[in-house]
Amino acid sequence: MKRVEKRLWPEGFQKLVDGIKTYELRLGDFEITEGDILVLREWDPETGTYSGRELERRVGHVGRWHDEDLQMYWTQDQIRAHGLQAISLLPVNGAD
Repeated sequence: MKRVEKRLWPEGFQKLVDGIKTYELRLGDFEITEGDILVLREWDPETGTYSGRELERRVGHVGRWHDEDLQMYWTQDQIRAHGLQAISLLPVNGAD
């Protein structure tokens, strides 16, 4: 298990604090695996500074994809036209 630190802009940071956001979508330019600790440091892009607020989250599932992996489901034109979504799945009424 390792600790990985990343910047997070204020809007996404606050959604994590409020419990609204339960996922993190990132460019796959670093190694992270299940069980690692992701340290998210709030970064203000307007001032180019950290706010001092931090969150730590244990990493669950990590999915990794490249363009060619996604083309088994959608064409490049469909992806360009509609983009992709990351969807957080929560239990319904405490079920599951």
